[in-house]
Amino acid sequence: MVASDGKPAPEIDWVLLMLNGTELMLNTAYEKEHRPAAPDPARIAAHQDTVIYLGCPDVDGAWGHLCEKGIRAQEPKVASYGMKQLYLADPDGYLLCFQWPADARAAS
Repeated sequence: MVASDGKPAPEIDWVLLMLNGTELMLNTAYEKEHRPAAPDPARIAAHQDTVIYLGCPDVDGAWGHLCEKGIRAQEPKVASYGMKQLYLADPDGYLLCFQWPADARAAS
């Protein structure tokens, strides 16, 4: 289940992901009314050094859904080690990777 503050993308300040008793809350660094016009370079300097990897059995479907919602993300690619991966940056510059073994769907 996905819970949010009820605002449409990209106005969302936070989202709570819940699955099988596990919760992951993602929150922007600033509420919209407090966001600076441009990110503070010192604050986000290392954000792209951080990647949150999320298991996603339908990487292509996730990419399509994000694109439909106006979120820009590059088309998923298969890494040399066999994981189909969709990378994108959250509003604070952290990288997110939705991934699943590329051959898992073919085998199921």
